[in-house]
Amino acid sequence: MTDPTTSTTVWAVVAVVAALVALNGVTVLAYALDKRAARRGARRVPERTLLTLGLAGGWPGAIVAQRRLRHKTRKRSFQSSFRLTVALNLAIVVVVVLVVRLPAG
Repeated sequence: MTDPTTSTTVWAVVAVVAALVALNGVTVLAYALDKRAARRGARRVPERTLLTLGLAGGWPGAIVAQRRLRHKTRKRSFQSSFRLTVALNLAIVVVVVLVVRLPAG
């Protein structure tokens, strides 16, 4: 018989991974829309929104979008803030790994 807590843990991990994949997709889309608006001279996606998406966990998608779209890579103030969001995310991961110590298996 399987342990119900193991099953619950697996589903929780699947849910978190699915949410992060979706968030990263939304982040890439936001960067693409902002790049398109910048080219057209239209209303832009606020930098605060892009940074918030990164801070919420969408920073890998933001890195991909920045590189592929060549967008927001030269603006130093944005890059400084963006790097801070990445550092905060990585710090949170370290704390979770060290403090929570997910069970092996």
